[in-house]
Amino acid sequence: MTVADPADRRPDMFEPEVETRDPTEQRAIDETLFRKQIAYLYENSPFYRAKLADAGFADAEAVGGLDDLADLPFTTKDELRQSQADTAPLGAHCAAPLDKIARIYSSSGTSGAPMYIPLTYSDLIRWIRTSQRTYTAAGIRPHHRVLTTYNSGPFVAGAVGESLQALGVNLVPIGTGNTDRLITALDRFRPNAMPGTPSFLAYIAETARARGIDPAACGLETLVCGGEPGASEPAVRQQLEQAFGARVHEVMGIGDISISIWGEGPEQAGMHFCAQGFVHVELIDPDTSAVIPLENGASGELVYTHLQHEAAPLLRFRSRDHVVVSAGPVPSGRTGVRVRCIGRTDDMLIVRGVNVFPSAIREVVSTFAPTVGGMIAVRPTARGVKQSPPLPVAVELAEGVEPEAGLAAAIETAIRERLIFTAQVELVAAGTLARSEYKSRLVDYTSATDG
Repeated sequence: MTVADPADRRPDMFEPEVETRDPTEQRAIDETLFRKQIAYLYENSPFYRAKLADAGFADAEAVGGLDDLADLPFTTKDELRQSQADTAPLGAHCAAPLDKIARIYSSSGTSGAPMYIPLTYSDLIRWIRTSQRTYTAAGIRPHHRVLTTYNSGPFVAGAVGESLQALGVNLVPIGTGNTDRLITALDRFRPNAMPGTPSFLAYIAETARARGIDPAACGLETLVCGGEPGASEPAVRQQLEQAFGARVHEVMGIGDISISIWGEGPEQAGMHFCAQGFVHVELIDPDTSAVIPLENGASGELVYTHLQHEAAPLLRFRSRDHVVVSAGPVPSGRTGVRVRCIGRTDDMLIVRGVNVFPSAIREVVSTFAPTVGGMIAVRPTARGVKQSPPLPVAVELAEGVEPEAGLAAAIETAIRERLIFTAQVELVAAGTLARSEYKSRLVDYTSATDG
């Protein structure tokens, strides 16, 4: 698939007119698109016709505009899962006929049956344009040689290669499943950029060194991290940048909405919202569901609404991604609000009333580098969100490091002071904890009881 570059393209920005647009002007454009999208839902989506009618909205006119969005019900993943279980093959929320669907991706199905994500051709083009904005922000250029670590399917990450190809790069597609092959290609082709999850990129560096290959000597300039939180953590970012001799930039999307919605610019000061005109974003308090203004320093859960989607448009979809917002001018000129993802709400644990994100534990532990290697595993004693202190945490030591007296206690103290809960730290040898070719699971319930 070929997507033509916009006429106003500049080297450091894919669509400057869009990415530097005044937010007030963008809001007016989005208002018109939103009203059209709502009319489309009433006409084509049995799911939303019923959902909005149940909420007291008889027709599209009754819904109103973006200023009235907070009055509308949320959409959750469980609702979509039930929709597909009840109405095969794509659910009552599918708003386009099957013969108009150009692509069907699926989720991993880790929490049950796989979820299917349909796209029309126009939806796919919009996904790619949004991704081109994020990857350009993250430092990838058309003349770059890019080694991809994502497989082509069935998951939505497979569209990464397609988006990069449309950007005009020299693509070296490898994917997961054979890390030795990937390292050979990295050493042989010396790519400018490599996208991947921070967990897998750390594993690549570790495995390359074990093979006698210095990842910092492989020519990389840019690492584009996505798929899981972590790359914004200072210690994780520093570890990756030192390992590869490259700058780390984050991107973030969510399969139900778009593969890449946010992209970190050259300032490395948070990920810019890059889906202008395609997606509307809100911030809410995950406990009360109240809308929080997208202002500097605000934190909460991201909620997304499609503005031009055809196959399965979503209205106020709860992402479960918990972020901290940054706002204000940046040298690149991008006007999209910026975020840093600190964890997923549905991965969160509650320890005696304190909300605990596993990625936040990892961030505290990583401050003890180079004594520790950066790998952790939270090992709850009981299944479920609520946990009694102390919360067991396994911390992997760095290669060749013997545990120092008092190190575990020092980490426990740092966790208690920074995160306000009590942990029980177990130091384990380097290489002990499981590695992943995609996302790392920071919570291990293997030893947990059902009580």
